[in-house]
Amino acid sequence: MIEPRVFLKQLYDAAVKRAQPSHTLGAFIPEPPSKAGARTVVVGAGKAAGAMAQAFEQIWLERYPNAPMSGMVVTRYGHTPPTPVALIGLQVIRDKASTSADLDNLGIKIVEAAHPVPDAAGLAAAEEILQSVQGLTSDDLVVCLISGGGSSLLTLPCEGLSFPEKQSINQQLLMSGANIGEMNCVRKHLSRIKGGRLAAACGAARLVTLAISDVPGDDVSVIASGPTVLDETTCADALAILSKYAISLPANVHKALRVGTLETPKALGLQASNPAQIHLIATPQQSLEAAADAARRMGVTAYILSDEIEGESREVAKVHAALAISTQRGRSSFKTPCVILSGGETTVTVRPRAEGQAKGKGGRAGEFCLGFAQALNGAQGTDHEIWALAADTDGIDGVEDNAGAFVTPDTLVRAAHQGLGVSDHLARNDSYRFFAELGDLHVTGPTHTNVNDFRAIYIA
Repeated sequence: MIEPRVFLKQLYDAAVKRAQPSHTLGAFIPEPPSKAGARTVVVGAGKAAGAMAQAFEQIWLERYPNAPMSGMVVTRYGHTPPTPVALIGLQVIRDKASTSADLDNLGIKIVEAAHPVPDAAGLAAAEEILQSVQGLTSDDLVVCLISGGGSSLLTLPCEGLSFPEKQSINQQLLMSGANIGEMNCVRKHLSRIKGGRLAAACGAARLVTLAISDVPGDDVSVIASGPTVLDETTCADALAILSKYAISLPANVHKALRVGTLETPKALGLQASNPAQIHLIATPQQSLEAAADAARRMGVTAYILSDEIEGESREVAKVHAALAISTQRGRSSFKTPCVILSGGETTVTVRPRAEGQAKGKGGRAGEFCLGFAQALNGAQGTDHEIWALAADTDGIDGVEDNAGAFVTPDTLVRAAHQGLGVSDHLARNDSYRFFAELGDLHVTGPTHTNVNDFRAIYIA
């Protein structure tokens, strides 16, 4: 007999496992340069960048033990996995290196920085990464390891924009309700490394980008704001987004956008014989399919709605709840028992706080669960119970320590007994405290990958 909470955890684990770099990256590692003395430089950023770097380094050393390789990636604080046994010796040597010159050909250095609001560590890493690809030739190879979160971690403000101003703009975007495409359009145009600028800095070097998608539609130009991908958006697009969400901007930067001096590269000038390559090594759809396969092996029919769902978390929750209720009552084409899976990237618009009101805690997944529980009101207590888990596949919902939360058939009853109001917590974007009080947080710690939202609704 299936225990619903355990079942939902197993589906989440299957989705995360499918997106692990150690399982997917090997098929996409390029061959080293053939010319003696040519360089291989590995750079990258994202929540999965540490795991991607370790996987790349381990496979590279096994396949090409005599091919030198060095580089740097930046990941979120606490998101560097334990060093694999095969790399411990190299890590000891690297830790003893006293200068940057000593680090040449000693593998990939992993540094950590802040997310979602960038900090000085991310700024320093971006500067070093940009510098590391200068002066390369067509004999050299650059491998870029990219995953979600790279936009904040790889931060290098455009000319005329101070770092504190860049932090402020980023914070405003995060609270505005803008979707990931809109946010990254702005980020590209206010950066010296995003929107194809890192690729341009690589010159004629052979460039291979290996990416884990965390964006609806798997648009590689949006993942981490596309540092190695040509950008089709314009300064005018960025200005329109800033105006739409009333994001304040320094006058000099506003003028630079208006006249187009901050336009992103529209051509990289790469040689026809040495074109850039881009490979998606893991996607949200693949992870949903892995979860669906796991459900079917346990005898539960699985339906995948979409891996591209966007919108306000609480509004997306209402649609999912309506479908769950319809299925529960036998009014949909979905046959029970079943699990309904979906992914994508929802948003949360942070509401203004009343005077003296505590700041809410929680992220997209928790807000979805609050909205879902509220929308299910009155639908529970039948023979077909509804359970749900919404969680971020990187293991962190927003900036808290949980991946997401569970909704159970008695969520509202237990909340009422403890004096917890769903509407009150929604009003102040306070999903974390609500589900913490109920003991229904889903806590995993960093998973070292990131294919964004994961939602599983089980009609038992």
